[in-house]
Amino acid sequence: MSKSDAEAREIDPKLLEILVCPATKGPLVYRKEANELLSKKARLAYPIRDGIPIMLVDEARPLSDDEANALP
Repeated sequence: MSKSDAEAREIDPKLLEILVCPATKGPLVYRKEANELLSKKARLAYPIRDGIPIMLVDEARPLSDDEANALP
């Protein structure tokens, strides 16, 4: 992946401040290495594609017990 590809995948920190989990309205944690937004309360991981968070419960993947327990 080139530097420009990596930069395109970055999420704007201001956007992260206002996004919440659509299922619980709770906070999200950005996991850069997986390019996902994680909801501990809903135990879901929302994908980020081309720098755009896909905030649909149907598109989210369930978190494993280890992933959910590791979240702050």
